[in-house]
Amino acid sequence: MKNILSAGYYPALGTPLDEQGNVIASSLSLHVEDQLNGNAAGLLVMGSMGMQAQIKNSEYARTAQIASDAVKAAQSACPVMVGVMDNSIGRVAERIDSLKGMALSGVVATTPFYFALTQTEVRAFFERIASKSPFPVYMYDLPGITKTKIEAATAIELMKHPNIAGIKTGDLALARVLQREKFQHAPNFSVLFSGLDVFDAAYGYGLTSQLDGMFSCTTAINKRLYESLASEDMEAASSSLDDIITLRNTFVSVGVFGGFSYAMNSLGFEGNFAPDYAPRLTAAQEEQVQSCMRSLKLI
Repeated sequence: MKNILSAGYYPALGTPLDEQGNVIASSLSLHVEDQLNGNAAGLLVMGSMGMQAQIKNSEYARTAQIASDAVKAAQSACPVMVGVMDNSIGRVAERIDSLKGMALSGVVATTPFYFALTQTEVRAFFERIASKSPFPVYMYDLPGITKTKIEAATAIELMKHPNIAGIKTGDLALARVLQREKFQHAPNFSVLFSGLDVFDAAYGYGLTSQLDGMFSCTTAINKRLYESLASEDMEAASSSLDDIITLRNTFVSVGVFGGFSYAMNSLGFEGNFAPDYAPRLTAAQEEQVQSCMRSLKLI
């Protein structure tokens, strides 16, 4: 059943791992609680920032369960979505099967990312996943990684499927087209926009459900940003968005995942939030991240 997602911010949660690559339950639960306290509209577990492609198979379902349980423990109705990205219908179906029985609002899948797909194959891929899944399916448009774009015409056809609930995309033009077209084809279809640099402008276009990994380490700023957007105080909203972009740009300059992991540790979340091959920051890089976070009053 399609339930349209509410306006607000949706963090792509980080995944805290120990030295053996196992999820640290206490840290992930604390991370979830922090986002709930910041009034997150929903949570994405094991998206790109949560390194779904790097999580060990043995830790995959456990990670989803920990996050789902943390929301339940907080007596929150916050939607929880889980990444199920993989390279075939069969492999995605196995991931979904491992999640059965969990209190989830949906699963999120990119196109397969080893081989590029035709649009006919994209449509077949999502239709067959959605027909098998006990959870609503959200498409994830990520052509820079997957080599395959989910084109507007394809997405319009797919939104008609009763179990395809929405799409996540950073393509503003695509998002605007789908936001208009859904009223004719599937009114409860959700467009989750993920183009961080233009979140303020996109909100004005009606793209009010916004998802990004940066939200995981900027909780206090997120709250200000979306209160400002809801009250149409665009000057304050743009200022808050600029703060998030400033930290994002700092991460880019030192290494995105290394910067993010160090920031999460600085905020009190234990564990490594970066792929196991990512180098640790140097002392100078750590100071660069910490200085930025201090200037933004995050620490």
